[in-house]
Amino acid sequence: MNARGITTMAQDLRWFKSSYSGAEGGQCVEVATSRQAVHIRDSKAVTGPALTVTPTTWADFTGFAARHSSKA
Repeated sequence: MNARGITTMAQDLRWFKSSYSGAEGGQCVEVATSRQAVHIRDSKAVTGPALTVTPTTWADFTGFAARHSSKA
C-alpha cells in the first residue's frame, strides 16, 4: 500500500465516484483501476494524495466492507 501525491499517471487515469456517493456532493470517494493497481482518492481533493493498493487488497477490503456495512 502506498500514499502519494498526484502524478501525471494518476491524472491520466479514468476516475469514477463510488456508487454510494450522492449528486449533492459531500463525502465522496473516487476510484481508478488498472491491471496492476487500484487508486483511491477524495473527490473533493483531486490534486491531493491518493491511496494505491493491489487489486487483491481492494477486493478484500470491499468484501469486508460489504459484509460489515449492515452492522453500522
